[in-house]
Amino acid sequence: FDMMHEWLSYGNEWGRGNEPGNEKDFFLKREWSFTIQPTPTDEIYIRYQSFKDLAEFKAAVQKRQPNKIDIGAVFTHPPKDHQTIKGSTFATVERELVFDIDLTDYDGVRTCCTGADICRKCWKYMNASIKIMDTGLRSDFGFKDIAWFYSGRRGIHCWVCDDEARKLSNEARSAVAGYFELPLENAEQPLDGVEAGPNLHPMLKRAEATLEPMFRKDILGEQGILDTPERWVKLLKTLPEDVRKAGLAADLDVKWKKGNYTGEEKWDQLVGALRSYTTKGSASKRQAKLSPKAAAAVESWPLHVVLRNTYPRLDINVSKMQNHLLKSPFCVHPKTGRVCIPMDASKCDDFDPFAVPTLPQLVAELDAAGSDLGDGPAWKKTSLKESLGFFERRFLK
Repeated sequence: FDMMHEWLSYGNEWGRGNEPGNEKDFFLKREWSFTIQPTPTDEIYIRYQSFKDLAEFKAAVQKRQPNKIDIGAVFTHPPKDHQTIKGSTFATVERELVFDIDLTDYDGVRTCCTGADICRKCWKYMNASIKIMDTGLRSDFGFKDIAWFYSGRRGIHCWVCDDEARKLSNEARSAVAGYFELPLENAEQPLDGVEAGPNLHPMLKRAEATLEPMFRKDILGEQGILDTPERWVKLLKTLPEDVRKAGLAADLDVKWKKGNYTGEEKWDQLVGALRSYTTKGSASKRQAKLSPKAAAAVESWPLHVVLRNTYPRLDINVSKMQNHLLKSPFCVHPKTGRVCIPMDASKCDDFDPFAVPTLPQLVAELDAAGSDLGDGPAWKKTSLKESLGFFERRFLK
């Protein structure tokens, strides 16, 4: 409770009254939403909750005992009074710029799991997303206070907490989110506007340098997208029409069925064959007779495959609006029992979602500590010590 209150108060405090620079009702104007479950089959969704200080917030959570908490924007007035405030005078003032990335959106490319299921193999998509988004937000937009959280089940949340980010209009939020968005859903369609070579946007060029090694190791290797005829035929069907008509897909299909090649070897053979179609004076180029537009499509196809299989897939609507709710960090996920803990983006490759503490585990650790808890925060005696300690050092001091 203390950590949540201190973080989302941003230095403002009710108890300091009208001191210069202190907006005493800042925390009071924040919307909270509780989902409570009076019976195993019923859920009640309670929006527009607000609390003046830590004590009131803590008392409400303990009384209601919600199984899910969502956090919204800071409004012009306390959200609990919204029904007594006329029209447009009740409006959002600020809200962290947030991003939501979920592994279910990778079902079209991951081969290990589907739906709510995850494993350590497909969790690497989340690591890649953190690297691309964190670097882009810092390097291209100048944001610094960027907090990453495990969602507790199958995804990650990003909270950009800089003052400038919190004040962004809905239009500006849409622009930032759109900067990172790519149309990745339809594998049979090229990525419009993404052209390999000197015209490639610097952000995508940087992303390619990060994602291409991952593609080779984790997508060709662990996900095995070229391991079986069914999988490689699916990929070869997305080749540009001109090279498919020239027989490249059929030739590789025959070759790979006869040979015992690794995924990386198949990829290198495929990329090498494509390069021959665009290399000056090659027999393949003369055979295909590619137009400049078709040649550009052939040159860009390998990049499109890398991006489609590794690039972040954002739930874009979460990021566009100030008043969009997002699940609270530090809570326990009702399906898994795991805590939505902070993540260190610089060490994301070391993060293991299956090692995140569960509620029963924490209870057992507190019971084991017994009288040894002392006067400090109880979490320092549990498996939350590392993750919450990182958040305390990075965002609260």
